Amino acid sequence: MTDRVLIVDFGSQVTQLIARRLRESGVYCEIHPYDRVNAASLAEFAPKAVILSGGPASVTEPGAPRIPQAVFDAGVPLLGICYGQQALCAQLGGRVAPGDQREFGRAVVDITGECALLQDVWSPGGRETVWMSHGDRVVELPPGFRSVGSSEGAPFAIVADDRRRYYGLMFHPEVVHTPHGVALLRNFTHRVAGCSGDWTMTAFRAQAVEHIRKQVGRGRVLCGLSGGVDSAVTAALIHEAVGNQLSCVLVDHGLMRKGEAEQVARVFRDRFNIRLVLADASDRFLAALAGRIDPEEKRKIIGATFIDVFEEEAAKLGGADFLAQGTLYPDVIESVSVAGGPSATIKSHHNVGGLPARMNMRLVEPLRELFKDEVRVLGRELGLPDDMVKRHPFPGPGLAIRIPGQEITREKLDLLRHADAIYLEELRAAGLYDAIWQAFAVLLPVRTVGVMGDARTYDYACALRAVTSTDGMTADFHPLPHELLGRIANRIINETRGINRVTYDITSKPPGTIEWE
Repeated sequence: MTDRVLIVDFGSQVTQLIARRLRESGVYCEIHPYDRVNAASLAEFAPKAVILSGGPASVTEPGAPRIPQAVFDAGVPLLGICYGQQALCAQLGGRVAPGDQREFGRAVVDITGECALLQDVWSPGGRETVWMSHGDRVVELPPGFRSVGSSEGAPFAIVADDRRRYYGLMFHPEVVHTPHGVALLRNFTHRVAGCSGDWTMTAFRAQAVEHIRKQVGRGRVLCGLSGGVDSAVTAALIHEAVGNQLSCVLVDHGLMRKGEAEQVARVFRDRFNIRLVLADASDRFLAALAGRIDPEEKRKIIGATFIDVFEEEAAKLGGADFLAQGTLYPDVIESVSVAGGPSATIKSHHNVGGLPARMNMRLVEPLRELFKDEVRVLGRELGLPDDMVKRHPFPGPGLAIRIPGQEITREKLDLLRHADAIYLEELRAAGLYDAIWQAFAVLLPVRTVGVMGDARTYDYACALRAVTSTDGMTADFHPLPHELLGRIANRIINETRGINRVTYDITSKPPGTIEWE
C-alpha cells in the first residue's frame, strides 16, 4: 500500500498548497477537516504522519478548533504549521498568547539549533527567509519541546520534540515565498515519517483502473464530454478500465471554440475507439437563447437545455447505470471544508447541473483525488494528445458568456470563434500558450467607427484577455509584448469581417473576474 499522509485542515486559505507540495515529492496525501477526523477515520486512512494546517482562528478564544485526541493517539509524527503549531503546543501543556508584534509576509528566522526537520536544509547560525501570517504566538513550550528557530515576532518559530517526532513551524513552508519550504516538508515526510515517495501517476492509473472495475462491475457508464481536459481524461481512464461498457455523449451547443467538437470526436473515435455520440443541438440552444441578455439567465438556459439534450441522447443509448464526472480534488475540498472557516463550502459539484438525481444513476468520479496539474499528467499517461491535455480552461456556457450584454446569434458566434482562433494561433506560434493560464477573445457590445481602404466601417470591437494563475482563484494579466498584440490585432481586423477594433484587458482578479460574464 502506498504511504499516506493526512493533512488536518483548520481553514487556511493555503492548505491545498501543502497537499500539492507533498504529492510533488511522491507522497500521497488527503485533506480532511479537523471536525471530521476521529479514531475510525484515522484507522481507515492509516497515515504514516499527520500535518496540522494553519487557520484563521485564535487558540486563545473559547471554542477554537482543537486537534482531535485521536491524532495524538495514532502515535505517528506530527507537524504543526502556524495555527497547527499553536494548537499543538497549547494542547500539550504550552501557552499561546496574542503577539505584541504581528508578522504578515516575509520574515527572517534565526536558526538556533538542530533537529531532523532541518537536517541538510538549515544549520545553526543561519538566517532564513520565510513567509509568516500570524497574530498569536507560542510564549511557553510544552514539556519535551525545544526551540530551534526564532523570529522577531515569534520566539518559538521552529520547535521540535524529536522523541515523539512532533514539530512545529510558525511560518508557512508550503508557499513559494518560503524558499526552502519544500525541502522542510520533504524532510518531515521522508526523513522523519519514513515515506518512500513512491506515489506516481503510473501507480495512480493502475489503482484507479482497478477501482473503476470494482465499482462498475458489468454496469454501463455514460460520460458527458465537454472538450475540456477533465472530462477527456475521465473518459479515457474509464474506457481503459471497462472498455465498451462506456458510452460518451458530446453535446455540441454551438458555443464551443473553432473545430473543438470535431477534434474531440476524432480523438475519441479514431484513437481510442470509444463509442461516442456527437449531438448537434446548436439550433436548439440558439433558439432558447434568442433575445436573452442577462448573463445568469443565459447560464440557466444553457444548463437546462444541456440536461434535456443529454437525457434524450442517453435514452437513445438505452440508459446507463453510472454517470461519469470529472470532479477534481479542489472541488471535493471546497464541498466538505471546515465549517465556518474561510474555506467554507464554496460550491457543490454536479458537472451537469443536477443530472445524476434526475436520471437515477450512480456517480463514477475517478479524478476526485487529483489536482488539475495531476490530471494533465494522467492525460499524457493515457495517450491523449498534447493540444487536448494542455488546453486552457473553458467555461461550461462556452462562448455565450464571451458575448457580454447582448443577444447570442450565430453571426456573432462565428465572428468571435474566428477572432479567438487567430488569437490562440498567434500565442502558440510565439511559444506563449503554455505559459498562460487562460486566453480568449471577447466580442464587445459596442460598434466603433473605422476606416478600411477609403471606406468608413461601423463594426464590432473585440477584447483580448490573457491571465496567469495557479488555481484560477486569483489571476493577473499576462504582459504580452506590444509587437505581438499589434500582430494579433492586425490579423483579427483583416481576417474577421465585422470587427474593426481590438483592445487588451489588463484587469487582475480581484477586482475583476477572469471571464467577462
